[in-house]
Amino acid sequence: MHDFEYCAPDSLKEAIGLMATHKSSARLLAGGTDLIVLMRARRKRPELVIDAKHIPELTELKINQEGLSIGASVSCRTIYENDQIAESYPALVDSTSLVGGIQVQGRASIGGNLCNAAPSADSIPTLMVLGAIANVVSDRGERQIPVEEFCVAPGQTVLEDDEILVNVTVPAPAANSGARFLRFIPRNEMDIAVANSAAYVELDETGKNFRSARIAIGAVAPTPLFVEDAGAALTGKPISEESILNAAVIARDAARPINDMRGTVEHRLQLVETLTKRVLNDAVKRAIGEKV
Repeated sequence: MHDFEYCAPDSLKEAIGLMATHKSSARLLAGGTDLIVLMRARRKRPELVIDAKHIPELTELKINQEGLSIGASVSCRTIYENDQIAESYPALVDSTSLVGGIQVQGRASIGGNLCNAAPSADSIPTLMVLGAIANVVSDRGERQIPVEEFCVAPGQTVLEDDEILVNVTVPAPAANSGARFLRFIPRNEMDIAVANSAAYVELDETGKNFRSARIAIGAVAPTPLFVEDAGAALTGKPISEESILNAAVIARDAARPINDMRGTVEHRLQLVETLTKRVLNDAVKRAIGEKV
């Protein structure tokens, strides 16, 4: 690993000043489970590493009637061990409990997972379907970015060189709603998805029709994909095998997979359809109060 400077600011103001001064030569360390690996491989060579674990705004986890706020450095383990999140946002438990092993989950964060922008990231499709917003700050001001617009290419996001992801906010779930995340891996020793899928559904008062839906897929395109058309196809439709299959096919057709060591194009397309059917069915079960 190359030589670099390290600092651990205890205020967001100080971190903003450091990013404004150093820009692209600085990297924020939220958990380090991606950044340190990339630095060891010499794929990232920052001159300054800014440890975000001491900044209150980035380590804060809040849940109330308005929704959920997850600081960019909050660990995956902190999220999936929170009883309120498990009750109100079980799809976040689905995804954060799959990010690496136990040791990794104690450091890895949703903010880091989002900023790493891996096409196969486990948490990003879930954030997309839950309507999450990335709250970003720099010395030039603040801006709010829907998570579905955050990743633009493998390892690349819309963040400017001097910007910091402070937190991700998720609106409170609507009545009669449910969400689910699933992935497929080739074996336990290879902890990277061949394909994944997430879905959020809101049902009408009868519990027999879709009021709205949101679907996202991962590891099948250069970025995780929010498939708006797949969710829109369910609006006003009855909960049926036909409706769910139609949405799954739309999601499959939106995928742009490649052949690699984890899977083929054909296999990934089949997985997208299958996983999307499963997450939709499970999301419906959660919406009507059934355990998954």
